[in-house]
Amino acid sequence: MDRNIDNNVDNNIIQTEYSELMQKSYIDYAMSVIIARALPDVRDGLKPVQRRTLYDMHELGIRYDKPYRKSARIVGDTMGKYHPHGDSSIYDAMVVLAQDFKKGMPLIDGHGNFGSIEGDGAAAMRYTEARLQKITQEAYLADLDKNVVDFIPNYDETEKEPEVLPVKVPNLLINGAEGIAVGMATSIPPHNFGEVVDGVIAYMKNPDITTAEMMQYIKGPDFPTGGIVANQDDLAAIYETGQGKIKIRGRIEIEKGKAGKDKLVITEIPYTMIGANIGKFLNDVYSLVESKATTDIVDITNQSSKEGIRIVLELKKGADVEALKNLLYKKTKLEDTFGVNMLAVANGRPETLGLVPIIRHHVNFQYEIAKRKYETLLAKEQEKEEIQQGLIKACNVIDLIIEILRGSRDQKMAKACLINGETEGIKFKSKASEAMAAQLCFTERQAAAILEMRLYKLIGLEIEALIKEHEETRAKIAEYSDILEHRSSMAKVIMKELKAFRKEYARDRRTELDNLEEAVVVKKELEVSDVVLLMDRFGYVKTVDTSTYDRNKDTADAENKLILKVKNIDKLCIFTNNGNMHLVKVLDLPYGKFRDKGTPIDNVSNYDSSKEDIVFIAPLMDVEKHKLIFGTKSAMIKLVDGAEFVVTRKTSQATKLMDDDELLFVDMLSENATMVMRSKKEMFLRIDCGTIPEKKKAAVGVRGMRLDREDELTDIYLLNDQDEKEVEVKGKQVALHRLHIANRDTKGVKK
Repeated sequence: MDRNIDNNVDNNIIQTEYSELMQKSYIDYAMSVIIARALPDVRDGLKPVQRRTLYDMHELGIRYDKPYRKSARIVGDTMGKYHPHGDSSIYDAMVVLAQDFKKGMPLIDGHGNFGSIEGDGAAAMRYTEARLQKITQEAYLADLDKNVVDFIPNYDETEKEPEVLPVKVPNLLINGAEGIAVGMATSIPPHNFGEVVDGVIAYMKNPDITTAEMMQYIKGPDFPTGGIVANQDDLAAIYETGQGKIKIRGRIEIEKGKAGKDKLVITEIPYTMIGANIGKFLNDVYSLVESKATTDIVDITNQSSKEGIRIVLELKKGADVEALKNLLYKKTKLEDTFGVNMLAVANGRPETLGLVPIIRHHVNFQYEIAKRKYETLLAKEQEKEEIQQGLIKACNVIDLIIEILRGSRDQKMAKACLINGETEGIKFKSKASEAMAAQLCFTERQAAAILEMRLYKLIGLEIEALIKEHEETRAKIAEYSDILEHRSSMAKVIMKELKAFRKEYARDRRTELDNLEEAVVVKKELEVSDVVLLMDRFGYVKTVDTSTYDRNKDTADAENKLILKVKNIDKLCIFTNNGNMHLVKVLDLPYGKFRDKGTPIDNVSNYDSSKEDIVFIAPLMDVEKHKLIFGTKSAMIKLVDGAEFVVTRKTSQATKLMDDDELLFVDMLSENATMVMRSKKEMFLRIDCGTIPEKKKAAVGVRGMRLDREDELTDIYLLNDQDEKEVEVKGKQVALHRLHIANRDTKGVKK
């Protein structure tokens, strides 16, 4: 390579600190997401994708009084002209703008399947159609032709798009907003249209209005799903700071059923329950029934339709309705929290705003829109007045003008005479006419209008109409000038328009505001009783009452490999060969008749019969009162205080095992007990349990018996004082209780 080229390459290399470059790049990315995608503008309450979609529909002429157009057409046009992102983001935004259960005031009129409140998605954009709502056309997109907002180049500078829409109502409050940016998120609840308009008018009359005074008009959120705000007193602080938590409850009605069986009917749901959370609510109710948290619910059906939400809970006779309502509020999504963070882009930067500041920004924007609108209208009327004055003046000297036109060689000569009185080259009938023509001084705009005037305009009635029109124009000029010169006049115009919107589009409040006591679930004290746990050879478990067991004792003893008397409020400790302990509540075990099959113990605990074997099962109440003896195949033994196994986790480590070792034996220690260890090579060692040291459950333990290579323990027996136990070894019986008590960590005797 040429050396000069090498030098040029070296000179073009820019050295910079990597951390500084990363920081700058990340900040640029974050601000791009915040401003250009995720957060709404406080002026029109819209995110860029929403603004561009509405503007594109306006440009395509898809008005409220025109036929619907395919959603795919709108999405494609928006993407190609203004929003160079995925079509799904545009269509998703468009769908939400059409959903009356998400928006307090839907801005798009959707035709077709635009999803449901239960979380069903909208149909593909090729199937659905849409057009603008009337309110959108009148209050969001009107006056765009009057230079009320700035237009900026689109992404490839081939089109122009509005920087912000000239929205005449505080859309940020009416429809709320949700968005996740980088390092920040916005969550603004929707409000009642009529209340918000009243709040704006109140602010315009008193710019020093406080949050408390404003809340006399805007009382609180008004969710499209209705429901009840349960912490009304917290709203003042939320609206002051722009942050807080709103507790929302669904509405429950009680219907009388047959035979004294009541029904709980949920007719309104919390706003946060929209979509998949309705299904989750149903599942939560099923779980309450299955876990026996309530026994009052007999059946639950979702009868919701286009007419509204209707979830019916059928109750058993004599059910405690109030207690059940509290349980539903406490344990399900029927009471939920809406986190408020009123974050929006104000003056080009994200800012958390209270209620009054949001309205202040909106009103300032309205004054700016009105100023630019009436400046444009005034300029048009002044231009019109100038032309009208010229035409009226021309009608008074029409004969002279006709003489000028007939005597001129071209239009340029005639126009120069009308504007500047230049008569050179024009043939006049008399010197008097020439002298009069020299005194003419029409403006250029007036001269152009005179030259374009048609002869029928000289009819008497037409001249009278022109004079009347001129008077109307002067009246408009006076009106527009007054609006521009006096802020009070401009305020009256804005308020008049707001009142008209309120009259046409306001509706009754849906969400009730109240201060409700927190739902309290009083647990019924469970009556403690003795039950008998039965486990058959296949691992199926069940519990029966003691009297049932006593009646069927012989059969039960013959058919089951484990029989334990336990308390119904107790837990079972299941020790397995891999060193784990699984806990299972006795209440989780099926309780019923003696001949019931039961359920696999795998189904009610974390125990997995395909990967581990049960070594020992005992009630936790007994375990915590005793010391437990542990023994492994490699003859590692120890004592552990049973209190160490009083844990909350369903599965925990019961003991530490060395590699390739297994837990062989666990039992509760009794006084004066001895332990007999038996190996695969038929070596026997009996030791006093008092020689076994106590260790923590996380310890391996100590060696109990010295084993030959390739030998391991096969059995461990625990003998109390009076126990007499024999085992068979190579066809002969060995009395374990007669074995000599030896020292721990010895080889034992061969049998």
